[in-house]
Amino acid sequence: METKNIMIVGVGGQGSLLASKLLGHLLLSQGYDVKVSEVHGMSQRGGSVVTYVRYGDKVYSPVIDLGEADYIVSFEILEAARWLPYLKKDGVIVTNTQQMDPMPVITGTAEYPEDLVNKLRATGAKVDALDCLKLATEAGSSKAVNIVLLGRLSHYFDLPAEDWLASLEANVPAKFLEMNKKAFALGKDYKE
Repeated sequence: METKNIMIVGVGGQGSLLASKLLGHLLLSQGYDVKVSEVHGMSQRGGSVVTYVRYGDKVYSPVIDLGEADYIVSFEILEAARWLPYLKKDGVIVTNTQQMDPMPVITGTAEYPEDLVNKLRATGAKVDALDCLKLATEAGSSKAVNIVLLGRLSHYFDLPAEDWLASLEANVPAKFLEMNKKAFALGKDYKE
């Protein structure tokens, strides 16, 4: 199979690294060659963080170039807009609708853009947007946004839910497992 590309984008501290680890584990378990590359911005200060996950029969590089991402999984809606040029023409953005003000907005030198979901859709991008923070809180922890997003992403893969859950079990501490399984299910079963 040709190499597929997934970008996981967000702001430091949101759990994007765990999400990429879970995705890498899942895809390896399916027999794919997988490359994961983590690029940290000012992640500890709320800066932009991007992780590349590439998989296929043979993957030679962990880096995704402009216009190559099959999926962009975004923890924050402005990050989805920031990385939009990397999306393929027929690619999909799976995004949390949560807004986290970047430093220029906090300091008053810029305003947070309005109506970003519709602006993204107006570019022709397929955008699957949901309030992951609300669903994560419903599952038992606001920190489970990453798992809600993976649940939503699972919609686009022809893989059994049990395989996704096996990756959760392999990578999440037992005391958080049930809550994360619930978060995954809420993302997976979400209806607009």
